[in-house]
Amino acid sequence: MTEKLTTFDIAEELTSAEAIAVYMADAFESDDAGYIAHALGVVARSKGMKQIAEQTGLSREQLYRSFSENGNPTLKTTLAVMKALGIKLTAKIMDSPGRLL
Repeated sequence: MTEKLTTFDIAEELTSAEAIAVYMADAFESDDAGYIAHALGVVARSKGMKQIAEQTGLSREQLYRSFSENGNPTLKTTLAVMKALGIKLTAKIMDSPGRLL
């Protein structure tokens, strides 16, 4: 007997603001620009790419391309998507590289 497996999509689990905040905090902690961009794309998909496209004035195709595995979104695109998602960047002072005060 064979088992049928389905593909897990984290976007389907991001159903609350708290879940999105935890997911994005993890991405920001990674300091990996590619992972952060991918995570933003996942959150955008969870909210509906059509809605995000309408709010940002960008096309869905551009958003999918920018936040794909090989995408490289501009800062302007990233900030527009973050604003549409209700996500805000904040700055913290570090006492030495890699260590927060």
